[in-house]
Amino acid sequence: MASQFYTDIRQVPELCESERKELERVTRKYEFKASRYYLSLIDWNDPADPLRQIVIPSLTELSPWGRLDASKESKYTVMPGLQHKYNSTALLLVSDTCACICRYCFRKRIFRADYGEKVRDLEAALGYIAAHPEINNVLLTGGDPLMLAPKKLGAIMERLRGVDHVRIIRIGTKVPAYLPSRIVDNPGFAEAIRRASTSERRVYCIVHFNHERELTDTALTALDVLLQSGAILANQTPLLRGVNDDPLVLANLFNRLSYIGVPPYYVFQCRPTLANKDFAVPVEEGYTIFEEAKSRCSGLAKRARFVMSHETGKIEVVGMTESEVFLKYLRAECDRDSSRFVVMKRNPAAYWYDDYGEPVAEQYLE
Repeated sequence: MASQFYTDIRQVPELCESERKELERVTRKYEFKASRYYLSLIDWNDPADPLRQIVIPSLTELSPWGRLDASKESKYTVMPGLQHKYNSTALLLVSDTCACICRYCFRKRIFRADYGEKVRDLEAALGYIAAHPEINNVLLTGGDPLMLAPKKLGAIMERLRGVDHVRIIRIGTKVPAYLPSRIVDNPGFAEAIRRASTSERRVYCIVHFNHERELTDTALTALDVLLQSGAILANQTPLLRGVNDDPLVLANLFNRLSYIGVPPYYVFQCRPTLANKDFAVPVEEGYTIFEEAKSRCSGLAKRARFVMSHETGKIEVVGMTESEVFLKYLRAECDRDSSRFVVMKRNPAAYWYDDYGEPVAEQYLE
């Protein structure tokens, strides 16, 4: 039986021999993986096809622009596979594999053998969470948690449900976009969520659709399976050059998501991660695209926030004038920065918070 995945760029039949040889240079540095299903959605006659950009390597990835750990997650890593940056939230990296590897991945380092960031001692990680009553929600991430066996994922959620102060379990996943049949054909996932999602303590599935063409009939079926299992769904996406950096494209994604009951949650500024330069849109251009997209949506479709996942916190871009840009901390590593409002002099070349320099003005909550 043929594998559902290609893990060698030389296996992709739609690429010509010269392309495969050229792209091998990239895949020797950054791992490649793509599902047959997702590759079938690509318009191979269009070299600029947005879905192609998402999973097919490019020589531009060899650019030295960016850092491997752009948000300095290592700073908040308590033990391998467990991060605790915000008081109320813990991250468990329960998987080190995905259905496809996004070429813009901000955590591409986990696919390297010398990093090994997946949780190694689950008992110790669960013990840490149990010993910290301020943690009321746990994000299961990776990699992709839905690449685990359903029983294993269910067992992790069952253990977390045994910790009284953990009120929310979140699952971050792109499986509904990359390999929806995994959810449709494996009833164990729905059962695991059904057991863990209660009327007082819900499971949230934060799905990851970048473009409306990913919302196929099979993907909609997978999303419905998750909804019917009792999960609350929301969508997040980075803003990506060549994928969704067009107000109409982004608005279409927001609207389609609202129709199916998967509200937009976050639109992320593309992190300055190593190899991501061609996906990155400057902050102020991105904010303009984001706001123009929202102007084409109903209230239910425009609930997303445009944010940067900076090492100091989750910073929302909330407005601009001709000379200034306005930012606000939605989440902060330091309690003093919680809801901090920051005014910066505009810099059209800024890709990240650090590119702005010192604030023109700022306001802290007293």
